[in-house]
Amino acid sequence: MSIKINKLEIENVKRVKAVKVEPTPNGLTLIGGKNKQGKTSVLDAICWALGGEKYRPSEPQREGSVLPPHLHVVLSNGLIVERKGKNSDLKVIDPTGKKAGQTLLNEFVEQLALDLPKFMNASNKEKANTLLQIIGVGDQLFELERKETELYNRRHTIGQIADQKVKFAKEQPYYPDAPKELISASDLIKQQQEILARNGENQHKRENLRTLELSYNQVQKEIAALEERLSELRKQRDQLDVDLAIARKTVEQLQDESTEELEASIRDIEEINHKVRANLDKEKAEEDAQEYVRQYNALTAELNKVRQAKIDLLKGANLPLPGLSVSVEDGELTYNGHKWDNMAGSDQLKVAVAIIRKLNPKCGFVLIDKLEQMDLDTLTEFGQWLEQEGLQAIATRVSTGDECSIIIEDGYIKGQEATEPIQPAGTPKWKAGEF
Repeated sequence: MSIKINKLEIENVKRVKAVKVEPTPNGLTLIGGKNKQGKTSVLDAICWALGGEKYRPSEPQREGSVLPPHLHVVLSNGLIVERKGKNSDLKVIDPTGKKAGQTLLNEFVEQLALDLPKFMNASNKEKANTLLQIIGVGDQLFELERKETELYNRRHTIGQIADQKVKFAKEQPYYPDAPKELISASDLIKQQQEILARNGENQHKRENLRTLELSYNQVQKEIAALEERLSELRKQRDQLDVDLAIARKTVEQLQDESTEELEASIRDIEEINHKVRANLDKEKAEEDAQEYVRQYNALTAELNKVRQAKIDLLKGANLPLPGLSVSVEDGELTYNGHKWDNMAGSDQLKVAVAIIRKLNPKCGFVLIDKLEQMDLDTLTEFGQWLEQEGLQAIATRVSTGDECSIIIEDGYIKGQEATEPIQPAGTPKWKAGEF
């Protein structure tokens, strides 16, 4: 069962002269009044009474008072908390009358319930971490976030490299008419030499033809000059006719090969090889780009799995308020799909109070300063939500309207001034009509 404040008596604390309040057990107790009348002093006094010396005001005693501060708080579990005397020493008495100290109070008094601005002013990530820790998935989500961050950074680096590779590949020149492999000058020269050798053999055959033709003519002359040798020479001529026919037939079948293409290739070898190398570089750049794109896509898939795991983890968590969650993209607190800076002021208070209650379910109250940010409809709605949730809130508002439970005026509850001085060790006395 959560513990709440049943009764509160404050005297001579900061701007408060003498105030006695019995907050409503469930819902909103609104302390109104103009500025500098003592509203916030009431909350400061509660913090000091229940939170310990770290909440002690730097100047706790009311200016002009000869009596020291006096605090008396009665809690719903029967504990009585007092601070009185010259040093405002703490005294905690349990229901059986035994004395206890600050350690006992710390078991059920949630620090953020006393210091709501500490939560409200925290970063969105810090608010989300508080929520994750209290619902018991903080460590698991932290590991997933660590893995997500690592994957994201790796993917980001791979993506940058992939973009650079794609851009580099696009900028590389490409020559579609260039051969696929580099040209070797020695191979071309060797081919040229082989052609020249074959052409040399052809030339030798041509020269042989010319020699035979000269011999034939000479024989013809000799035949004319030496008829006596006609018979012998005719035999010689017949043989030459045969050889000549063979030689002519061979020569007619010969076809010289051109070295022009090879010579052009040799002349253009550097230019061709430049194109080949450019094409190879472009192909390699495109392969590199595709590989990094593949790695990027693989990391994206892995990153999505981690983010889905975070979503599944939060879906199964016992959250303190319906609609409350943590964004899996950036780890920030959300309520009904809105981040903290996009929430209405009343929703921010609901979220803060719900988380504070979850931090320490034994603590059934929270202190809220400066509720003038809410209009009356929103204030009513917030009070109804508190009552529905069984929570007690003691809040201040710069107002003297009917929405206020009490109004502080010059250090007193309006209409309830002390009839006589309250002695340091005595019990405060109040006029009729007090709570």
